[in-house]
Amino acid sequence: MSDETLRSIEIERLGLGHYRATNVRGGTLTFGGDDGEFTPVELFLIALGGCGATDVDYITVKRAEPDTFRVSVTADKIRDDGGNRLTNLAIRFTVTFPDGEAGDAAREALPRSVAQSHDRLCTVSRTVQLGTPVEDRIAD
Repeated sequence: MSDETLRSIEIERLGLGHYRATNVRGGTLTFGGDDGEFTPVELFLIALGGCGATDVDYITVKRAEPDTFRVSVTADKIRDDGGNRLTNLAIRFTVTFPDGEAGDAAREALPRSVAQSHDRLCTVSRTVQLGTPVEDRIAD
C-alpha cells in the first residue's frame, strides 16, 4: 500500500474490554467500557451513518444550510451458522432546509446526494456492500 491510500488506526488495551484508538493525526477515542462508551458494533454504525452524513452534508450545504440534519442507523444483530453479524442495515436521513430558493435547491439535491453516497461516495458502506475480505494476522 502507498502512503496515499493507506488508512490506519492503532488500538491499545486500557483494561478488560476497554480500549483507546489513536489515528495518525493524534486523535483518540476510547470505547468498549461499561461506563456508557460506544461498543465496537455501535462504532461501526457510526461509521456507516457518519460517512453518508458527511457526503450528503457537503453536497447539500452548497445550496443551503440545513435547519435539521439527523441520521439514524439501525441493524439487527444476529447469531446463526455464519456467526455473529448484523443484518437489515438501514441509514435514515432526516434533513430539512429553510423556505426559499436556496432551500428548494437543497431539497432537490437531497435524494441525489443520498444516492451518490450509497452508490459511489461512502467508503464505509461501499466496502460493506462489496463484501471486502478481512484478514486477521498475529504480528511477529
